[in-house]
Amino acid sequence: MARKLNSSDLQILKKIAPELVDNTCRHADWEFRSVLPPVSQHISTSNNDFRERLLKLSDEELNYLINLIFEGMESLHCVKKEHVDALIEVVSEKISKVKAAELLEFHKFAGD
Repeated sequence: MARKLNSSDLQILKKIAPELVDNTCRHADWEFRSVLPPVSQHISTSNNDFRERLLKLSDEELNYLINLIFEGMESLHCVKKEHVDALIEVVSEKISKVKAAELLEFHKFAGD
């Protein structure tokens, strides 16, 4: 699952966490390898805050992240449980209920 964030990833990260100055995890001292975990673990102050950040994404950006999750390239493992729930809600609202259900099943199956 480890990957190097590309320019699209970094743009999304900056869009949903503009206060993030550096894409390096200060706790582990290495560059982030996913978009959602650092926002969940280090930036978001609440479930609603995480949800509002996700709502800033275009449908295209949200689909991009969803596809990365299904490909195993975007981690939900370190995303707080309540934030995974918020992600599924946003996907249901912005993309489709079917895609949200698929994401929920994938999350349960993967054991994240």
